[in-house]
Amino acid sequence: MPDWLTDAVLYQIYPQSFADSNGDGIGDLNGVESKLDYLAWLGVNTVWLNPCFASPMRDAGYDVADYLAIDSRYGTRDDLTKLVDAAGRRGIRVLLDLVAGHTSDQHPWFQHSMNDPDDHRYVWSDRQASGFQPSPGSRPGFYLPNFFPVQPALNFGYGRMDPDEPWRQPVDADGPRENRQALRDIMDHWLRLGISGFRVDMASSLVKDDAGKAETAKLWREMRAWIDSAHPEAVLLSEWAQPHVSVPAGFHADFFLHFGSSQAFRSLWHNGAVYDDTWRPPRPCYFDASGAGSISEFLAEWATATSVIGTDGHIILPTSNHDFPRLVAGRRTADQARAAFVFVLTWPTLPAIYFGDEIGMQYQPGLPDLEGATLGPPRAGYNRAGSRTPMQWDANDPDVTYLPPHPSPERPNVADSRSDPDSLLNLVHELIALRKANPSLGATGGVEILYPGYPFVYRRGEFTIAVNPSFTPRTADIATPGELVLGRDAGHEAGRLHMDRFSYAVFRTS
Repeated sequence: MPDWLTDAVLYQIYPQSFADSNGDGIGDLNGVESKLDYLAWLGVNTVWLNPCFASPMRDAGYDVADYLAIDSRYGTRDDLTKLVDAAGRRGIRVLLDLVAGHTSDQHPWFQHSMNDPDDHRYVWSDRQASGFQPSPGSRPGFYLPNFFPVQPALNFGYGRMDPDEPWRQPVDADGPRENRQALRDIMDHWLRLGISGFRVDMASSLVKDDAGKAETAKLWREMRAWIDSAHPEAVLLSEWAQPHVSVPAGFHADFFLHFGSSQAFRSLWHNGAVYDDTWRPPRPCYFDASGAGSISEFLAEWATATSVIGTDGHIILPTSNHDFPRLVAGRRTADQARAAFVFVLTWPTLPAIYFGDEIGMQYQPGLPDLEGATLGPPRAGYNRAGSRTPMQWDANDPDVTYLPPHPSPERPNVADSRSDPDSLLNLVHELIALRKANPSLGATGGVEILYPGYPFVYRRGEFTIAVNPSFTPRTADIATPGELVLGRDAGHEAGRLHMDRFSYAVFRTS
């Protein structure tokens, strides 16, 4: 485990929406470089870039046409190298997004495979089967996509053979072995240029029909063994959403996320709500103003995962990401998001801030589909474009027009937020500094739950943290928590903690 990961504060950048250096309306790598001083001031030390490889952009870069080339909209490989060097001088590491399980249908591998029946880099059947698409080339048959039809699944084999589906190949067949070697070659290429690791997209999807993900885990443990030997300071972060499975499978860390059977993330921020002008979660989440949620589901899944992981890896807790609504969505305001940030930055997980969440950027419903932003059939108020709008750097229109900015004239921006000592941005800046200065608030320190309700109160070392994200003032019987380090609308008197609505507090004992 590289020591630097334990102290990581991650920041996710969707590059086409972050900063535009050449005026074409789309963000680029030089634009990211121009904002490194801001990131260094904020205190983040690890940046994850969404895919920037050459792509036809049918799924915003998650349809890769060349893993070894930077897409021209973002710049060149030299621009990436320059960005990595400039970030390193500021103590910031750069991670790339590795789409491991599929390519674009425009990738040369697929262009060859769809015309050569002897090519087994992809999953091909001789007849129509569930989920398969007709061959677009001279090769007869059908191919299996991973997500959209333009994303053919790379063949890493099947965990279970089936005589009724003779196209299934074992994991040690020629095609799967060729693809495993290609993954290693791709990672090696970028790691040698200074990249510090990868966030792996759909990491659990590689081996098909894989009971318990046993064969997929073997594959990633093989990759991890190679990385530990060849690039021991590099890390692999997975989009798996089951840290208790993915970390033993070889990943250094995994995200609590919004999909799959896990309720940990959804029980905090949202539960698959419809995000339009009303806030209608199917059931309450803890950081909702109603105060009807529960922290218990999160605590149970977190405890299970940490008991399995031990010291072998980390759980990553994100504020949001490019695939689901922002922290500030529906009726939740930036004011309410303060308590959520206090929790994210003081809980024993690795925090991951999605760009713009630190200023309270709002999820924007009702945007048209762009580069695969709609998930399946369009639904009122919900698509991924609403979380991909341009970073709001100042009060003028953003310098990136990839998507329209939020129409509200009161939308937050970095310039005004930095000059306002009471802004959400300055709170996040202060919290990160507090976390860095005190190891007991980091990813590996212990935690003691003092009150698992509203307010939620817990102790970490010499610190006692309390959050009340609800609209209703709350109290809890808590022994003297010490001196107030930072907080709002919170106090302690006669053995009782008093928390006003949307309040938070960090106390420190002497």
